[in-house]
Amino acid sequence: MKNLTIIIAALAVLGMAVMPARAQLKLNGAGATFPYVIYSKWFDTYHTKTGIEFNYQSIGSGGGIKQVIEGTVDFGATDGPMTDAQLKDASDKQGTQVIHIPTVMGAVVATYHLPGFTGDLRLTPDVLAGIFLGDILKWNDPKIAEINPGMTIPDMAIIVAHRSDGSGTSYIFTDYLTKVSKAWETKVGKGTAVNWPVGLGGKGNEGVSGLVKQSEGSIGYVELAYAVKNNMPYASLKNKAGNFVKASFDAVSAAAEGAVANMPDDFRVSITDADGKDSYPISGFTWLLVYKSMKDKEKASAMVKFLRWAMEDGQSFARDLYYAPLPKAVVKLCEKKISTIETK
Repeated sequence: MKNLTIIIAALAVLGMAVMPARAQLKLNGAGATFPYVIYSKWFDTYHTKTGIEFNYQSIGSGGGIKQVIEGTVDFGATDGPMTDAQLKDASDKQGTQVIHIPTVMGAVVATYHLPGFTGDLRLTPDVLAGIFLGDILKWNDPKIAEINPGMTIPDMAIIVAHRSDGSGTSYIFTDYLTKVSKAWETKVGKGTAVNWPVGLGGKGNEGVSGLVKQSEGSIGYVELAYAVKNNMPYASLKNKAGNFVKASFDAVSAAAEGAVANMPDDFRVSITDADGKDSYPISGFTWLLVYKSMKDKEKASAMVKFLRWAMEDGQSFARDLYYAPLPKAVVKLCEKKISTIETK
C-alpha cells in the first residue's frame, strides 16, 4: 500500500511537470506618450498585484488611435479625443463602440534652454503663438522683454522644437493656441498632427525633451512630468483671467472645475484656456480607449478590473509623478461608464 501511494504521488508530480502551463494573460496597448510615466507605474504595480501583464507601446496618440481603429491592440491611449469620423471608422471595422475613459489630468509646459538665464520666464498667449508661428525670432525681442521686466534675456536665435509624430500633447497645445490666437487658428489650427510653420521635429515627449536639452536657445512643449524628470525649466503662462500661472496639480485641477460640471457623456472635453484666476491654461485630460465589447471576454474582464483599480487606487500615484488626479465627481462618472463594458 505504501509503495502504491508513492507511485501515485510520483505520477501526480510527473503529470504536473508535463501539463502545459496556462499562458499568462497579457493586454496589449499603444498610444500617448503624455501619460507614459504614470502608465508605466500603474502597469508594473498592477502586474505585481495580479499577475496580469501589460505590453504598452508609447508611440503617440495618433498611432494609438490608428491601432484601435484597426483592432491590432486591446486598448489605446490618447490625449486628443477621437473624432466622430474616427469613432465611426472604428465601430464599422471592429463591430463595437470605442469608449473614452479619462485616467488623469496633466499640463503641457513650454520648456526652454537659455544658457545663463536663471529667472522665471513669463510668456503670454500672443508671444507663445508668435514664437511657434515664426514671427518672434530672437529671445531678446521687445515683446518678450516687456513681460519679463528686470531680467536679462540672452541675445539668441529661438529654435522651436515640436512633435514629428501624431500626438495628443500636440493636440492639447494646438487646441490652446487655436483658442488664444486668431493667426494660429487661421494658419495652422489644431490636431494631433499639424503643418508646423517653423522648427525641428522630435518623436514623442522624449524626442522633444531631447531636442530642447541639446539645443541652446530652444523652446518646445512637453508634458510636465517630462520637464520635471529631466530637470528642465518651464515658463509661467498668462491665463484667461490675466494671471501668470506656473503648471501645478492645483492649477490643472482649477482648469478642470468648469469641465466637471458640464462633462459630456462620452468624456470628450477640452479644458485648455479655462476660466478661473488660478487655472493653468494648457491643461488636459488623457484617456484610455477601450472597446465596449471585446471578442476575448477574459481580456475584457481583466481590462474592467484594471480600470476600476485605476479609478480607486491608481489615482494615489498621480501627484508623485506630476499628474493631477481625477476629481471625485469624474471618477464616479468613469466607474459608471466602465460598468457598461461587456465581460460576458
